[in-house]
Amino acid sequence: MTQHAEAMAAPDPITYLDAAAGTAVGQDYKQRFLGALDLSPGHAVVDIGCGPGTDLGRLADAVGETGSVIGIDREPRMLAEAGRRLADRPNVELRRGDVHDLPLADSCVDRARTDRVLQHVDDPGAAIAQARRVLRPGGLFGMAEPDWDSLVVADEDVTTSRRFSRFVAGRVRNATVGRDLVRLSTVAGFEINSVEAVSVVFRDFETADQILGLRRNSARAVAAAVFTEAEAGGWLHRLRTDPFLAGFTFYLVTARA
Repeated sequence: MTQHAEAMAAPDPITYLDAAAGTAVGQDYKQRFLGALDLSPGHAVVDIGCGPGTDLGRLADAVGETGSVIGIDREPRMLAEAGRRLADRPNVELRRGDVHDLPLADSCVDRARTDRVLQHVDDPGAAIAQARRVLRPGGLFGMAEPDWDSLVVADEDVTTSRRFSRFVAGRVRNATVGRDLVRLSTVAGFEINSVEAVSVVFRDFETADQILGLRRNSARAVAAAVFTEAEAGGWLHRLRTDPFLAGFTFYLVTARA
């Protein structure tokens, strides 16, 4: 791999998910998200798009030995890692499946959640309808999604920052799904229970680079002729050396079946 190609390469998905969950921002919203689900001992809960099992342990703790947790993901590698991490959790079950056709019976769980998954799927509305199908009457569905159209990176060169933000948003399949969760859930037959807009703020360049891909997405933007290499170089230099600030809006929504 050339140096240029290496600069644009995406991080390993499991490493990226672990890094995001380990940031102060990640820990804060995940704790809020867990509370919004109002889990109780004995509940059956499904984590749709569970990845490497990042949140399955917390869910298993919340529902206790009398409850059950099902993690669903379409990627065998993710399920294998989740299985390794949750091997000592008898109340956690893993299943391979797609968000558009969940491998679950109708009305079989008390709670469902999806975390930063709907931004990537083919049809967020169909995925939300699947969650509605598998929930028991009165069950809660929790959704956590960013609005990438709200991404801002502070710099004196506002034009380059705006171009960068638009470029990043343009690379996400459903970049504005966070703001659409209320509408899509209502269409699927849910009653909205709670809505919280969380301001995700980064004050450290390296952390922001890890999560937002400042360097790698700048290299991609240069390759796509969004801005020049000189503009990107000066922009990144200032971001590294000046007081840093970047952020976007993250939506936490719970809906009742």
